[in-house]
Amino acid sequence: MKKYISTLFILFAAMSMNAQQNVSFRTGKLVSPQVNADNTVTFRIQAPKAKNVKVIADWEANKGTGIMKKDKEGVWTYTTPKLPSEMYTYRFDVDGITGIDPTNPFTRRDVGNVFSIFYVGNGCADEYQVHDVAHGQIRTLWYHSNSANTDRRMNIYLPPTYGKTDEKFPVFYLLHGSGGDENAWLELGNIARIMDNLIAEKKCKPMIVVMPNGNIAKKAAAGETFENQNYKPVMTNFLPHFKDGTFETAFPEIVDYIDATFNTKADKAHRAIAGLSMGGLHSVMISANYPDLFDYVGLFSAGVNFKDIDMEAFPAYSNLDAKLATQAKKGVKLYWIAIGKEDQHLNNNKLLMERMDKDGLKYTYHESSRGHIWSNWRQYALLFIPQLFK
Repeated sequence: MKKYISTLFILFAAMSMNAQQNVSFRTGKLVSPQVNADNTVTFRIQAPKAKNVKVIADWEANKGTGIMKKDKEGVWTYTTPKLPSEMYTYRFDVDGITGIDPTNPFTRRDVGNVFSIFYVGNGCADEYQVHDVAHGQIRTLWYHSNSANTDRRMNIYLPPTYGKTDEKFPVFYLLHGSGGDENAWLELGNIARIMDNLIAEKKCKPMIVVMPNGNIAKKAAAGETFENQNYKPVMTNFLPHFKDGTFETAFPEIVDYIDATFNTKADKAHRAIAGLSMGGLHSVMISANYPDLFDYVGLFSAGVNFKDIDMEAFPAYSNLDAKLATQAKKGVKLYWIAIGKEDQHLNNNKLLMERMDKDGLKYTYHESSRGHIWSNWRQYALLFIPQLFK
């Protein structure tokens, strides 16, 4: 039994070994995943001594689970139903031990877990992939936060024409959710590819996209600073300053840094802010506290559960109705709220909209299928971004 468990560990650990070992490990005829012409996908893994193997994924059919069958060669296989166009994440479960697909080199980290990925095309996922178009730049920068009394890391997307002339650009601040970091929208959201493709297709204005780290207790993503090289990412609610308004209050220093560093159109009409889950809560509070900063606000499955916040204990959260009323009076060009029918935050978002109705703040509402999931957030970005800076 110990030998069998060790074999499984080696199977899933092989992806982290050196390059020569990876090459030898992937030789052979085994193909997984295999995206078929009819948008079904076939998975394969060789585990001759295993008793039960399944693939666990984020597609909707069969609740994202596929029971695999073993052939006489010890290869386990499963083919999905026809899948909608998307980027999907998955892992194998071999007798209770989960790991990535050892024949698939493409992975993404979500919080503290790593998943294999694949794309099903002929739809929205086409926007998530690299095409032969002009490409923007990704710059990783450190800015000094006076509020946190430290340097903090952020990622910036610059459109393809940035720097070729003296042209100034609008700025879109895009915020991650709990457990995420400044890399989340690049890695799981594919936002650089989305921007390249939408700009090339003339579906949106060229813009700068700013992705800061919303975990104010951390300087950067795991492994990006000396003191957190061994830090395993966790949900933000396990970190200091969760839902106390520190990040929201300090946000203007990010805006000031961006305006001082890049060729921006530094006014309300040319700034947007949006975020998923926790980032949606941040977007509500930042735009309400600073109503002269943003003309466009987007909430993607916003984590607006105000019942677990002592609203009056923190200045950034206090007097929310008065702040929303002021925001309404000063005006926004677009306040866009999107959430899935199965999302755990659906009712809280409806309560927020009732509050906004009373405070006179107009919004546009989009309700999709499914729940609190990256496939929704990427699609919300595809819908929201073309509406900006019109």
